[in-house]
Order: sequence, then structure tokens, then C-alpha cells
Amino acid sequence: MIGRIQGTLVANTPPRLIIDCHGVGYEVDVPMSTLYQMPSLGQQVTLLTHFVVREDAQQLFGFATDSEREAFRALIKISGVGARTALSLLSGMSVEELSQAITLQESGRLTKVPGIGKKTAERLLLELKGKFGADLGTTGQAPQVDSQLEILQALTSLGYSDKEAQLALKQVTPGSSVSDGIRLALKALSKA
Repeated sequence: MIGRIQGTLVANTPPRLIIDCHGVGYEVDVPMSTLYQMPSLGQQVTLLTHFVVREDAQQLFGFATDSEREAFRALIKISGVGARTALSLLSGMSVEELSQAITLQESGRLTKVPGIGKKTAERLLLELKGKFGADLGTTGQAPQVDSQLEILQALTSLGYSDKEAQLALKQVTPGSSVSDGIRLALKALSKA
């Protein structure tokens, strides 16, 4: 319903801004990445917004860029991820970092954000795989990364430690198919 807001910044109390639009002060919750881009009080500001209506509240969320807003919208569609968690993620990492973590399936990067546990991180990776990174143009490397990830997962499922699997993966020539990569990695592990 409310897609953009423009007005005078009258209060800045993280994570909330108050923007005066012709005498009406709108409370807008923003991620830290947007907060850092805000001008000083009394200056004009324009934010892209996402309006949420719930049974017990109406909330307005603001973003400096369209990619932040789209990332927020993708995150809140996931079961168990609310607006606060999505803001926390966007405050803890840039959209590009989040996209890369999802493309590379790195749950460890997500769990570094306060409030994101292992289960939530894994759910995010599962639900956003193939959707989120592709929208942001980071899938140029995805086929090679996906095959390397599959090789790594195959080795760990065979009982090798992450460290052993990573070392063996370095012996695999880039661009190898998954089956060739597993064979080469196993060969390297047998020599070690």
C-alpha cells in the first residue's frame, strides 16, 4: 500500500526513524545499512517501503535501495522468519553478502548474525537456493560452485571430515563433473 516515503527526517533512534510528511510523522524501521546512509536531522529523505498489517500492529519498513527491499520481502516469505529477523540479517550483512552465502550454501556466515540460529540458517539456505542469488546476478559462478559443493557433501557423507574434504577438493581440477570430481578427490584421499 505504501511503496515510498519522502519527507523530513525528524528523529533517528536505531532501528527506527521518524519521517515527517506534511505534518504527519511516520515511524519507519530500517536495517543498519540504510541507517548509515541517512542524512542529519532536518534533511530531506526518501525511502522505499514495505507496509505490514497484522492483527495487533501496522508497521512500516524502509530501505535505501530496491535490492534491500526485495531481499527483505524474500526473507519474510519464509516460514519462521519474521520482519525483525529479516531486518537483523540485512543489518548484519549486505545484500550481496547474503546472496553469496545463499548461492554458496554457507550457513556459518548466516549464524554469525545475532538472532540467527543453525536451524533458521539452514531453512533460509534451503528455501532461497536458486531464487535469491539468481535475482542478484551472482550465479555466474554457480555451476562450478554447485558441483564443488556436491563433491564436498559427498565426501563428508562418506565419513571424511570437512578439513579432509576441503583438502581433497583442492586436488580436483576446476570444471570437473561431480562424478569425476568425487573420483579424483577419493584418489587424493587414498594417497594421503
